[in-house]
Amino acid sequence: MINHFAIFAAFVTFVALIVQIIRLKRSRKEFESQVKAGRLRLELDIKHARDERNRLLDALGDAFLIVDSDANIVFANSAAEDLFRGRALAGRPVREAFLDPRLAEALLRCLETGEPVQSRVVLPQQTSPLGDLETRGNNAWIIDAAQLSDVPDGTPNTRIVIRDVTSEHQLDQIRKDFVANASHELRTPLAIINGYLENLLDDEMIDEPEMARRFLSVMKKHTDRISRIVEDMLVISRLESGEASAIKIEPFRLRSCVKDVLERLESVIQSQKAIVVVNLHDEKASLQGDRFYWTQVLFNLVENALKQNPHKDLRIEVNSEETCENIHISVIDNGVGIPSADLPYIFRRFYRVEKHHSQLQIKGTGLGLSIVKRAIEAHHGTITVSSVPGQETKFLMTIPKVAE
Repeated sequence: MINHFAIFAAFVTFVALIVQIIRLKRSRKEFESQVKAGRLRLELDIKHARDERNRLLDALGDAFLIVDSDANIVFANSAAEDLFRGRALAGRPVREAFLDPRLAEALLRCLETGEPVQSRVVLPQQTSPLGDLETRGNNAWIIDAAQLSDVPDGTPNTRIVIRDVTSEHQLDQIRKDFVANASHELRTPLAIINGYLENLLDDEMIDEPEMARRFLSVMKKHTDRISRIVEDMLVISRLESGEASAIKIEPFRLRSCVKDVLERLESVIQSQKAIVVVNLHDEKASLQGDRFYWTQVLFNLVENALKQNPHKDLRIEVNSEETCENIHISVIDNGVGIPSADLPYIFRRFYRVEKHHSQLQIKGTGLGLSIVKRAIEAHHGTITVSSVPGQETKFLMTIPKVAE
């Protein structure tokens, strides 16, 4: 009897053990399933957070990079990928990714000191981050580097922001050059006028009226030059001011505008015995624009052709053509032309192709072609120039028929 009871107790204990083992296995499976589900949720949360971070950083207009303690790039946003297009960034050392080592100097100083560093770098066109796509000449960049805090492993990464400030740099350079050139251009005629005034104040000069008249004539020329410089500077300032009133869009007859220009230059045309031919696509053709500025444009182009070619047999053509959307106006002359080395720069302020003048010649202000370009652009048009020295120099303006 006792043996049967012992066997039964052992059997019950064995069954209970089996049940317990089954429960443990089931609990283990449930636990593993929960761990797996938790890991999957964590991975999804991390991926979602990473995607959200990437979306936010990709929305930045500036290039943004994250670099590890060994100066290797671990992340680059879309602006950085666009900036360094054609070059893989992730996993590469910064020194290899940047064409010019000056771009990496701020980062390296930040890695050394742990302090935020911001620097401004001006690079030549050849070493721009844009590579072969850079067409702006000297380019400027602000490099902002700082370590990221709250890193679990104690080795903080460093973020880099690269901001393109080329437009601001070039505008600032233009302003500096403009002030310097304007000061120089005004100083020269003022010095000449002052010198002649000192001579006129000499008592002996009063007794020589012919000499005094010659001095006054020279002073008058240089006074006119100063007035022209000031007037041209005011015109450029108004065109670049962005004021809504700078351009008044009204229809006007192109033939009438050309006629006014030729009447103003009639004495010069006759003295040089130049031939001016006007070929318009329509004698009643109208332009949508500001007649004042169009008069300035045509006057400067025709006057420039006359000034650069004082010899006889000069022929100047003012032509126009019409297409479905645009009107093309050209001013062509058969003079000495413009050297190919000067062509990229002739629309710069105070840039002059001629380098030498006699004492009797009063050189131009160097602002005429700048005014032409700014006025055409203000009318949402374009101007190009081509020249074969000794054969043909052509300024071609393309303007939309419907004013914007």
